[in-house]
Amino acid sequence: MQAVTKKLLGLLALVAVVASALPALAAEPVLEPYRIGPSDVLEIVVWREDSLTRKDVLVRPDGRLSMPLADDVVAAGQTPMELKEAITKSLERYIASPKVYVMVNNPRSHSFSVLGNVVKAGDYPLLAYTSVLQGITAAGGFNDWASKDDIVVLRGKGVNQQRLPFKYSEVIAGKNPMQNIELEPGDILIVP
Repeated sequence: MQAVTKKLLGLLALVAVVASALPALAAEPVLEPYRIGPSDVLEIVVWREDSLTRKDVLVRPDGRLSMPLADDVVAAGQTPMELKEAITKSLERYIASPKVYVMVNNPRSHSFSVLGNVVKAGDYPLLAYTSVLQGITAAGGFNDWASKDDIVVLRGKGVNQQRLPFKYSEVIAGKNPMQNIELEPGDILIVP
């Protein structure tokens, strides 16, 4: 009888552990809302106001955009819904109950650069998870002169800029997979 009780208690403990893990397994990842940045291209529609609707609105380097009646509006750092509210509030002085819609047509502020000894150096969109290896692949891979174990990711600007090393041979061999970091907007991947 004691052996059965012991097995039953062990089974109950296992069920409790599995049950406590279920909410974590079922939870979907929380995605951050898109934040507008300089050089993004937006479409701003003011319903039934064709003269105020704009198709290719560029967010300037200072993070603002210009619109008739609303003048300069801060766009950088806001979600499309927050920008919609700001424009709506500006237009309420001139239009009764304006209906504004903001769409991001070209999210150019969310990009990374690949420079150096790759097939096609340049800027690439960062629209989904992209690792260093995926960034190199987007640039067509290495050219014949690439120094694969001296790659650096530059992150940030000025005195806060970080140099993150990437040794291709270590990552490919599985020795140091933590170097294959997720690229962030504005990162510069340098392949000497």
